[in-house]
Order: sequence, then structure tokens, then C-alpha cells
Amino acid sequence: MNKEIIRNFSIIAHIDHGKSTLADRMLELTGAVDRKHKGEQLLDDMDLEKERGITIKASMVRLSYKAESTKEYILNLIDTPGHVDFTYEVSKSLAACEGAVLVIDAGQGIEAQTVANYYLARDNDLKIIPVINKIDLVNADVARVKRQIVDVLGFREEDIILASAKEGSGVGEILERITKDIPSPQGEIDNPLKALVFDCRFDNYKGAIIFIRVVEGRMDEHTQIRFMHSKETHKIEELGVFKNLQYSQVDSLSCGEVGYFTASIRDPRQILIGDTITDIKNPCKEALPGFRQLKPLVFCGVYPVNPGDFANLREAMDKMKLSDASFVAEPENSQSFGMGFRCGFLGLLHMEIVQERLEREYDLNLILTVPNVVYRVKTKEGDFIEVDTPAKLPPVQNMEEVREPYVTLLVIIPIDTIDLVCELAKSRRGSFKSSDYLGEDRVKLVFEIPLSEIIVDFYDRIKSLTKGYGSIDYEFQGYFPCDLVKLDVMLNSVICDAFSSLMHKDKVISKARALTRKLKDLIPRQVFEVSVQAMVGSKILASEKIRAVGKHVTAKCYGGDITRKRKLWEEQKKGKKRLKRFGKVQIPQEAFLEVLKI
Repeated sequence: MNKEIIRNFSIIAHIDHGKSTLADRMLELTGAVDRKHKGEQLLDDMDLEKERGITIKASMVRLSYKAESTKEYILNLIDTPGHVDFTYEVSKSLAACEGAVLVIDAGQGIEAQTVANYYLARDNDLKIIPVINKIDLVNADVARVKRQIVDVLGFREEDIILASAKEGSGVGEILERITKDIPSPQGEIDNPLKALVFDCRFDNYKGAIIFIRVVEGRMDEHTQIRFMHSKETHKIEELGVFKNLQYSQVDSLSCGEVGYFTASIRDPRQILIGDTITDIKNPCKEALPGFRQLKPLVFCGVYPVNPGDFANLREAMDKMKLSDASFVAEPENSQSFGMGFRCGFLGLLHMEIVQERLEREYDLNLILTVPNVVYRVKTKEGDFIEVDTPAKLPPVQNMEEVREPYVTLLVIIPIDTIDLVCELAKSRRGSFKSSDYLGEDRVKLVFEIPLSEIIVDFYDRIKSLTKGYGSIDYEFQGYFPCDLVKLDVMLNSVICDAFSSLMHKDKVISKARALTRKLKDLIPRQVFEVSVQAMVGSKILASEKIRAVGKHVTAKCYGGDITRKRKLWEEQKKGKKRLKRFGKVQIPQEAFLEVLKI
């Protein structure tokens, strides 16, 4: 194929600014799909994406577009997520493109993730086309948003396209600008094969379906390939492109093209997103730059409610790694739940999405433990160890220094909520760095803050304080010293490791009191008294008692001497003591989920 007619581009934006709707209109305008036979959010193929109205997985599709010049172009479109937790999905998609369409809501204006995605695209040297979407809304303020784009992002006003993806206006102009402004792919077909792996999905019959962008050379169905980082070799069995929302086989893919291949790969550990593929017979000299193994920021334990489902959970997690390169899992054993996995996520929404996908797609019932970030502990011997679970924290006498991860937090909010947001950041041990006014009513604040303080409810609190108009984005900065302690919860003098957590010393007392009060309300009354205690080391910081369920053992005594009743009461008292010593406290699954919100 002539690479001069190929345009590889991505759609990027803040969450809910209309990326997927714009992608739908492009599919309709290019004749890739008939709207009468399809639903909304055509590229969001998960039920979870449609229900929540967000994009979770990046999606790729090939379009054929005849421009005003009557020249026919091949457009490879990649729709990306907008939430901060899925930034990795955006970055790996941008690596396969030469250009990006930056979509901004006409009512909301520039948000935190808008700025973050703009810099991601700029760092990849992409041609960026700014689009103001939703101009049909009643609250649309196009003039204000134009000023923001010019002042903050540095575009010229005449470069900005006005559109309404819902009504379809402006979409044709966007497609024309894509063909004119975004450059055609580089690379030579005669060079050795060099292709980028930017996504992967799993099919029960074909195995892994690997999406690639061919940067140099050419590949066909007879090509024997090697993954340059994992060193795995395979023979291609099927080669094709994703066109008209279905897989379509082709004879070959040459430099500049985006497509997929299968090679009967069933083991997800053989595939690394961002890896480079080359031909075994005529290999390239070096891999494509930019490959990195992504490190998760949030960890928690995932266990099946039914221990017999452990094998099914292990198989489900292997398949999940194929479709989500940022998800990691390692087996672990818990005293409370038995065999399970220690899983790493990019954020709390990412954790919630993975849990729902595992439960829906693989029919599992799961329990998740309290999330933690990764701490670095320097031992007395001078070694550094990474601690992602309270059980791995060494004894206090063996620790010389503890470091916790910090992030640079970008917050874009209305001007009248500055004081409220600064107070919230201060209460979470954040330090103010800078501010920048975005027009007349918005301000950008930058804080340096511990990651552990923002992973649970910080985003929800920002949304609440700003009446829904605030947005955040964060970038990992580094590890800094902190005073870390391990908070344990005992139920009837037995430590429940599922409730154990690591936190800053200044917050441990308030957290201990809140935790014991919450568990007292959540754990149902048993036939014996339950003591709930929160402790650090051997020191108990908070305690609550759950009264036993009463049983009227003397109901059958309708007369006679009082000694008969006393004898029954004594037997009941001994039985309750024995139950308290040997009885197992039944904890509902809701208790583990509610503890996350404390």
C-alpha cells in the first residue's frame, strides 16, 4: 500500500468530553457503519464501558475516506480513555500515531487530563488538531474555551475547529484537517521488519490477537517473527486489519500500516505491550525506543469467596493481563482468606474496573483487601526492600528509614473554591507549589503530595468541593522519607490481616478509632461477644465490643425453684466462653469494601 495515503491518528480528551461520540460520527461519515443497525459508543465494546459512559480500553479501527480533493485516504483511528487511571492506555496508543485530535468540551473547558494528554501528544512529536466539541449545549461558552486553548496550550484561534459530535456538525472538517495536517508515516518497505506492539486482546479460539503498527519493512502470513525484548519466536497464522468493526484478513502489512496478527499464543507472559517485532531471517539492529515495563502504583489482595474458585481466578487473571498490560498479579496466601493474588493497579478506578471485569466476564465472586501503595524500606544492613503489603513490613528494630511515593498533583478548579481545595490538600500532607489562572473563572493549582493520600477518595472530595467542576491529574515524582506505622485489627485477639494497613504516624489514632467504629456497625452480632481492637505493635489504640445475640434459655422454665434457672444460665455462660475461644467471626463481604472508604 502507498504510505502517502495513510493517516494514523488518535482521539484524546478529558473524561466525558465526547471522544467516543466523535469516533461514532467518523465511522458513520466514512461509511464504516450504518447507525440504524448499531448503538452508541460503537468502539466501546464492553458492557461496563456502556454502563459507566467511559472508555476503558483503547480501540482501533481502519476507515476509508474520500477527501474533497477526491483522493481516497486510509485513516487508522485509535479511540482512547480519558480518566487519569488509564493514562498508560493513551500513551501506548499515541506511540502508534503521527497525529492526535484533542477534544475539549465547550461547557467544561480545559480540564486536568486535557493538559496531561496534550503534553503526552507533544512529547511524542505528534501533530495536534484542537477541537471544541458540544457547541450545541445550552451552557456552551465557545469564546471562553477558545481563549483558554490559545492562552494555555498555545494554539492559534484559526486552528481551532468547532464541532458537535452528537449532531454531526464539524466532523467533515475534522476529517479534512486530518488528511491535510497530519503527516503520512515514515519508514521504508525495503528495510528490515520493525513493528510496535501497542495492544492485545484474547480470543478463546485464536489465542492472543496482537495489534501492531509496522514502522519499517513488510510482513506477511509466512513471516517468522521474534519479540525483541521477551526473545520469544513465533510463526504468524493470521494477518489482518480491523475494518467495519470486524476483523478482516489481508495478505500483508507494510510500513505505516496498523493491523493485527495471531500466532496461537496462549501464554500472556510471552507478550509485552510496547515490545518490538522483527523478522527472524532479516532482523533489525535495534528495538524501537521508549519501551518500559509499567510499575503499578496501588496494590491490594484479591481472593475468591469460594476457595474452590482459585484455579478459575488464576486463569481469568492470565487472560486479563493480555487485554490490560498495566495490571499485574502474583500469588499470595492469607490467614483470613487462603490462596489469592497480590494485584497491582494504576489507581482506585482501575482497581474497581478490574474487579468488575473479573466478576462479570469470568463469573467469579471476589473479596478485595485494603489498598496500599509501594513503600521503600532501608534495613539496618543498608538494603532497600519494596513493601506493597503490611505483611512484608520488617520489624521496627530492623528498619533504618522508610520512603513513600510522592506525586505532582495538577488540579483545575473554579476560582471561588481555591481555599477549600488548598485546605483539603493541606489536610492530606500536600504542599503548594504553584498556581496559574486559566481565564476569568478557572485556576490551575500544583501540589506535591503523598500518593497514599489521594488514591482512595481524594478525587470524589474534589468533585464534591467544586460542585463537579474540578478535575485532577497526577504524575509520579519520587520517594521521600516518612514516619510509617502498621495498623493491625484484632477480632477476639486474632489479627485479621485483611484489615491491616500502612499509614503515616500522625493519622494512625484517628484511623484506628474510625476503623473500629465502622467494623462495629458492619460485623453482624454473633452468638458470642466480639472484641474489635486496632493496634500498632503491642499498643492498643482503639477498641469496641459487639454484643452477643441473646438467647432466652429459661423460656421453658415456667415454674419451680430459681436454682434451675441459675443452672441453665451458668451452662450458657460456659458455652459462650468456649465459643469466644474457638468460634470464627463471620465477616460480610460488604465490610471489606466499606473499610476502603474510611
